[in-house]
Amino acid sequence: MRNAVPSRRAEFTAGRAAARLAMASLGLPLAAIPMRVDRSPDWPEAISGSITHTDALALAAVAPSARLAAIGIDAEPDEPLAEDLAELVLRPEEKDLCAAESDPARAARLFFVAKEAAYKCQFALTGELLDFDGLSISVSPEGAVKAICTRQTGPWDAGASLEGRFTRCGGHIVAAFCLPARA
Repeated sequence: MRNAVPSRRAEFTAGRAAARLAMASLGLPLAAIPMRVDRSPDWPEAISGSITHTDALALAAVAPSARLAAIGIDAEPDEPLAEDLAELVLRPEEKDLCAAESDPARAARLFFVAKEAAYKCQFALTGELLDFDGLSISVSPEGAVKAICTRQTGPWDAGASLEGRFTRCGGHIVAAFCLPARA
């Protein structure tokens, strides 16, 4: 982060501060959360977590890894997704779902946020980089979101799914996924 622009450093710092507050709220020991070479957070042993930040918001979700094996959270401004980015992010079936909405570009932003959150959740366990077409997203009006693997990803076969939630609040779209620890 030494070479990052000041606004990026501020977002990074705010994300780490949110993570420390989340850890403290659960009575977890405070610890540094450095960045790994792949830029993901290097969580302390026995803690699962995820961080997201925008220029106006920083959020973190944490849990003892004995309860949750992985967490993924993402947030973006609740604004339309640029058409060129939507072309890159959305699978054909997702484009159809967005086109059926009253504001297709804003619906596309929700799909983007959900994919980012699901990606973070799976990456915490697999370390696998996925293209946007590696996950297919579906959403419900009640706030449920599902990410379906379109190919084998780590321990999951194509067709395996992650269940999550999304909300729109404070001018942002937030989505989160978590995977319970195995008994």
